[in-house]
Amino acid sequence: MNILVTGAKGFAGKNFCAGLKNIRDGKDKTRPDIVIDEIFEYDIDTAPELLDEYCQKADFVFNFAGVNRPQNPDEFMQGNFGFASKLLDTLKKYNNTCPVMISSSIQATCIGRYDSDYGRSKKAGEDLVFEYSEETGARVLVYRFPNLFGKWCRPNYNSAVATFCNNIANDLPITVSDRNVQLELLYIDDLVAEMLDALEGKEHHCTFDGIETVLDESGKFCAAPITHKVTLGEIVDLLNSFKEQTSTLVMPEIPYNSFAKKLYSTYLSYLPKEKVSFPLKMNEDARGSFTELLKTEKCGQFSVNISKPGITKGQHWHHTKWEFFIVVSGHGLIQERKIGTDEVLNFEVSGDKIEAIHMLPGYTHNIINLSETENLVTVMWANEQFDPNHPDTFFEVVE
Repeated sequence: MNILVTGAKGFAGKNFCAGLKNIRDGKDKTRPDIVIDEIFEYDIDTAPELLDEYCQKADFVFNFAGVNRPQNPDEFMQGNFGFASKLLDTLKKYNNTCPVMISSSIQATCIGRYDSDYGRSKKAGEDLVFEYSEETGARVLVYRFPNLFGKWCRPNYNSAVATFCNNIANDLPITVSDRNVQLELLYIDDLVAEMLDALEGKEHHCTFDGIETVLDESGKFCAAPITHKVTLGEIVDLLNSFKEQTSTLVMPEIPYNSFAKKLYSTYLSYLPKEKVSFPLKMNEDARGSFTELLKTEKCGQFSVNISKPGITKGQHWHHTKWEFFIVVSGHGLIQERKIGTDEVLNFEVSGDKIEAIHMLPGYTHNIINLSETENLVTVMWANEQFDPNHPDTFFEVVE
């Protein structure tokens, strides 16, 4: 299959092309039914004569080309309607009736605040594509995308999320006039997934109730099925909590497929080089060191313990707290004894055979470095964050 992507250097086009290349090159094996021969990338700086070649050979066209912020309002119609007309005329020139996807916008509803030159130019492009389908019989897929966000989105252009992510990551000011303003947002990976569904003939259809998308398999338009409605205030609060993670070590909740998860990935893509790494506080003494790595809001914390040769650490127990000890380097012995008994549980551990050992509530426990030359490195997880006001930790030697 030969795929033509216009607007290939823009935000959506660039991400989509990256996804296509992973499939073409065998790096992404999750779409075995998609076989890609060539990807034709067309953008504003592409030699114009190549459009003829690409339109002649294409088996599927994805038109992401468009104008968002021209210097002259007339450029809206030229960029959004004019290029679509040129693209379709070129396909007709070669009698190529392959499927065509057009990237439109919710602003094409031209309702309320969307009644603008930009919205009208998008609506004209939609009408043109539907007329093309009636004339040629070609399958067309018209998507009215809401606001997009994700990696590689240009800040200070037409995405509030990109601007907020960039500015907060780089310690620049942001302006929020009304925290209660709600946005409907489409994550770039969800957009790409829908485009790949379209390649497989599994696109999602919809109708519109005003500006609201209503999924309907008999609908005239198409839509990505997963979007997120959030307020500007919610976005800013999440971003500030992400920024604070390097100092608090607390990772906010980021459930699977949640907006928070997608926003965090987006935020990270804007970090400057000097913030990609950050120091952790190592609590060091003659026995080695103990360093907190990561804390979670509801699932405890991770730490790393380094014991020098011959050193014993621990010798304490907990009423309710429990832990995993995972030795990743060195050779050691973990011992546990139930309070009030003499029976000791012994676990010889090594970085050569990584395993997780439960530290049981009500059992005093220790960890001994058996090596005379190597440090013992242990990754530890506790089911709760350490609370100095309620440490639930009581000294008692194991034996």
